Order: sequence, then C-alpha cells, then structure tokens
Amino acid sequence: MAVAAAGGARANWPVHLMLAPAVLFLLLCFVAPIAYVLALSVTDPTISLAHFRRLVAVPVYLKVLLNTFTTSLFVTVCCLALGYPLAYVMARRDDWLSSALFAIVAMSFWTGFVVRTYAWLVILGNKGVVVAAYSMLGIAQPPQLLFTSFASTLGMVHILLPFMVMALYAVMRRIDAMHLRAAHSLGARPYRAFLEVYFPLSLPGVVNGSLLVFTLCLGFYVTPILLGTPRDMMISQLISQQIEELLAWGFAAALATVLLAATVILLAIYNRIAGLDRLWG
Repeated sequence: MAVAAAGGARANWPVHLMLAPAVLFLLLCFVAPIAYVLALSVTDPTISLAHFRRLVAVPVYLKVLLNTFTTSLFVTVCCLALGYPLAYVMARRDDWLSSALFAIVAMSFWTGFVVRTYAWLVILGNKGVVVAAYSMLGIAQPPQLLFTSFASTLGMVHILLPFMVMALYAVMRRIDAMHLRAAHSLGARPYRAFLEVYFPLSLPGVVNGSLLVFTLCLGFYVTPILLGTPRDMMISQLISQQIEELLAWGFAAALATVLLAATVILLAIYNRIAGLDRLWG
C-alpha cells in the first residue's frame, strides 16, 4: 500500500510542478495582499476593533455604506429590466437580428469601461449631444446631467448591462422551445406560457446576472467619481479618500474588509443555493 502511494505521488509530480507557478502567483498577488489588508484593519495603529466601531458609530460612514448597497441594487434592477428583453430576443431568434445584437453586446467587452465613462462625459457635457438637442428645441436652460446621481447610475448601467445580458443569454439559449409549444397546445395564451413556463426556466440566469452585476457594482470607483457627485459617495470612493487625502490606512483597510465580507457573504449564499459552478449558466 505504501509503495503504491509513493508511486502515485511520483506519478503526479509533473502536475504539481505545472500548478506551482499559478499557485505561487495567487499566493503572492491575491492571498498575501488580502491577508495584509485584513491584518491592517485591526492593527493600525494598535490591535483593536476601533475602526469597525467608528464605521458603525459615525452616521456619515453608515450613509456611504447604505448608498453603496442601494445604488448597487438599483443598477442591478435597471440592468435586469433592460437586459432581459434583449437576451430574450437574442436567445429566441436565429436570424440576422440575433447575430447583430450578440455582436454588439460582445463588442462592448472589447472597449474599456474607462473609455465608455469618458464617452458619457462628452455626451452629457456642456457641449455634448444632449445640450445640443435642447438648444435645437429652443429650450434655454438644459438640465444639469453631468456630475449627478443620474449620470453615475447611467454610466454604471451602461457598463454592467452586457454582463447581465450574457448571463441571461447563457441560460435562455438552453431552454427548449418545445416547452412553449407544449404550453400553447394545452391552451395557454402567449403571456401565460411566458409567465408560467419560460420565465421560471430562465430564473437561474436572472439570479446569475443579478449576483454578478451587484457584486461588481459594489466596488465601482472610476465611473461614480467621474460622473457622479460627492453627495452620493460610494464605499470605493471613501476608501480612496481615506488613503489619498487622510493617510488613514487602517480605517481604509476596515472599509475594504467590510466590502470584501459583503461580497463573500453573497457568493457563499449563492454557492449554498445553486453552486458557484453555475454562475455562468
């Protein structure tokens, strides 16, 4: 038995050797920095939980946390409302329209979100398309769109919508059309067939896309800071402020720990219910 185990270990050493660089990379670039942040949150300047108590005791910081979660939830709902019909058309049709929509969604991944954020700066700016349209219509004073909550939310929805669409599409594409035909043959009207047959079958895609968009939105930084307003600060902006302006590394680490804990809890709940291997359908 011992000889066989030793032989198996010798046979597997090439696999372990090939995995070693990837494991070392993950340890150095992911595990070690996260462990350092976790340690910094309770050791700077002394070992205590003062930073976490400060986070709960100060209303401004609680407002930032609440705004982060409410904004992420609202962006997720908007992406779902816009992405579900789009993914439905892409999955149900096999003509040029479906191919064109799929190509448009796929190409959005080839453009960096910083570039798309700057595009909204141009569109919503004083010399942008929106202001020009108001001038053409004879409206003297166009509304302030840039550097508002609306602009920030619009930019995040634009950037995260493709993730929702692809998560929905991956599930919808596997739904057999025979289910709807069977419902129609049994007398169900189209909307009843959709609500009672198609939509329940697409729920895994709804959950996958919502989880993906929500967790990504929790840590958004560039888009809110370029398009939004300081009154609607999110937790990533607060972390940046604590580091760049106040040099409060310990409190910034505590904020990052809270953000990490929220993401881990969401993923743990999803893994408990469905399994992380089903995240992409």
